[in-house]
Amino acid sequence: MADPLRPDGLMLFDGVCNLCTASVRIASRLDRAGVLRFTPIQSPYGQALARAHGIDPGAPSTFAFFEHGEPRLRSDGALALVGRTSWRWLGFLKLTPRPVRDAVYDWVAANRYRLFGRKDVCMIPTPELAARFVTERP
Repeated sequence: MADPLRPDGLMLFDGVCNLCTASVRIASRLDRAGVLRFTPIQSPYGQALARAHGIDPGAPSTFAFFEHGEPRLRSDGALALVGRTSWRWLGFLKLTPRPVRDAVYDWVAANRYRLFGRKDVCMIPTPELAARFVTERP
């Protein structure tokens, strides 16, 4: 059995962040194969994943995308996620030095609520998207 704390193709995201929830909707539409899964950090499984990989579930400063069991954080996570979608052509952004990519990522992450807003409660997915959500440990 696979380790539930080392999944593949799973996006751990802040479910009250408008930017993060928009990213989930976009990624799900760009995932033509329908293999990506999503878990909000506010869910029991999301909290366990966050803690296991050094992310504070009460104040997340990054999302994580799990690629073959390895958590990819910050700009590496965004590029790994995009690499699994029809927008994989954006992979050329890996040519940008990681410190530069991460500086941009960190600025957006630190200002995401101010720039994009936040909800009072966690995202409620559409019925189609709900089938791709994992909220309890498998």
